[in-house]
Amino acid sequence: MDSLSPAQKDLFEQVAFEHMDSLYSTALRMTRNPQEAEDLVQETYMRAFRFFAQFQPGTNFKAWIFKILTNTFINRYRKKVRAPQSVQYDKVEYTLQDNTQESSPVELPDAGETDYKKLFDDQIAAALTKLSDEFRMVVMLADVEDFSYKEIADMLDIPIGTVMSRLFRGRQFLQKQLKEYASREGYIQRDPDSI
Repeated sequence: MDSLSPAQKDLFEQVAFEHMDSLYSTALRMTRNPQEAEDLVQETYMRAFRFFAQFQPGTNFKAWIFKILTNTFINRYRKKVRAPQSVQYDKVEYTLQDNTQESSPVELPDAGETDYKKLFDDQIAAALTKLSDEFRMVVMLADVEDFSYKEIADMLDIPIGTVMSRLFRGRQFLQKQLKEYASREGYIQRDPDSI
């Protein structure tokens, strides 16, 4: 691990924290859970600080830290997929011991969905949640964060053609999902022949 000089630490603080809101909103869209998004952003900042000595001054810091964010998310996702499902044995044991008493499942609100609604209109948030992680990530990085195809390709370690394809297909899916919404909100005019 490289140790940073006081000047590098000051520079990190100057450039890193101006992107916190943007990182969090992207992490929230990736994880769909506020707590996981906060953890992802925290881990991203820890990694960025740890490897800041490797950052090339004069290059795009936002793209560099977003690459760390996306790589951290992908690594966490892969780790989750490989990890066996955990079982809380005390709850299983309790249920098996007292099977005469029925209980209804407790419905917990989906906190991630609530935060989506703060960022976007309900229908837009619903359409975004229907996109797979791969498509949603590319759409959000391109259309919300304004990264170039090359920057997204570098962040996700995929070819530019794959970025373009995922962006096209993701936008196409959203367009189909949101056609009625766009017409009602006045973004597009309704085709008189379709009425």
